[in-house]
Amino acid sequence: MIWAFIFGAVLIVSIISIFYLISRVRRFPPFRGLAEKHKLLSWLAAALPVAAVAAGCCICINVFSMLIVMLHLMFIWIACDLIAFVIRKIAKKERRDYVEGIAAVVITVAVLSVGWYNAHHIRVSSFSFTTEKPLGEPLRIVMFADSHLGITLDGDSFTKEMEKVQAQNPDLVILAGDFVDDDSEKADMLTACEALGNLKTKYGVYFIYGNHDNGYYQYRNFNSQELRDALTDNGVTVLEDESVLIDGRFYLVGRLDRTFTRLEPQALTADLDRSKYIIMLDHQPNDYQNEADAGADLVFSGHTHGGHIFPAGQIGLLMGMNDRIYGTERRGNCDFLVTSGISGWAIPFKTGTFSEICVIDIAGA
Repeated sequence: MIWAFIFGAVLIVSIISIFYLISRVRRFPPFRGLAEKHKLLSWLAAALPVAAVAAGCCICINVFSMLIVMLHLMFIWIACDLIAFVIRKIAKKERRDYVEGIAAVVITVAVLSVGWYNAHHIRVSSFSFTTEKPLGEPLRIVMFADSHLGITLDGDSFTKEMEKVQAQNPDLVILAGDFVDDDSEKADMLTACEALGNLKTKYGVYFIYGNHDNGYYQYRNFNSQELRDALTDNGVTVLEDESVLIDGRFYLVGRLDRTFTRLEPQALTADLDRSKYIIMLDHQPNDYQNEADAGADLVFSGHTHGGHIFPAGQIGLLMGMNDRIYGTERRGNCDFLVTSGISGWAIPFKTGTFSEICVIDIAGA
């Protein structure tokens, strides 16, 4: 219901943005001159560049990207218009040029260009944690989430990013959900699974499901069982509300996504030796207190994409949809880490964050 409301609101505002942008384009001198002679014709002429931008985004990327471009352009244009209005009032001088319109277009292009770069260029982020528990020798984990294959990463580019993962010499690799998307291609999925299988680690590669991995609408050309088989055939361990004791040193507890019927964290840790370090994986970061109370020492999550498009993450936080958007937090004796994701859903821009692979070093007593 919440998502239906959000998408509905975005659609309404996007429609408003199109009419607003057409009205702004009419302020440029060529269209303004035409309006003095043919008012209707000036509206139609001003609609052409707006329609061209919208159609280009839909054809070259997707409809969601078109909405993002239109919304950014509208809000930046409103800001430029307001600034220009204040300047004119202070200067007490009117003019016929429309510098604020040019500024709005230039700023929008700059913002979305940076957003495109942040989405497509994956950085390596480092995090360190310590524990009083006897973990033994330091542990290095490489964790990432939200590859959403088909948005900014296909099978081949995902494989190339795994070279960055391997270069970190991880003891184990964790994929914290949303490996694939609702419209990912089977060929990309199989290639990416093979890349995961080729990783050389001490303790293996582990996977938990995200909300998109099973597919919401079942129109992609592979099913959930084929995804599972491809992962396990390549040596990836799938954790579904279950735990594994690794090398007698630490536990890895993988939760099902909240979109599934799943166990509470207390049930998952009830039979574990609490003297050992417990790492819990939960795709969506929205059950912090229960996970801390259950005795987890470290919880990894993704899902938020670090905010993806500003200020979407902040709005989700205010609405209580997540406990955190990005980064680390400590509650009691439990540390939490949310990654911004190696890619993101539907929109190949990240104006509120960046794409990353997380390298986590854990030192014990």
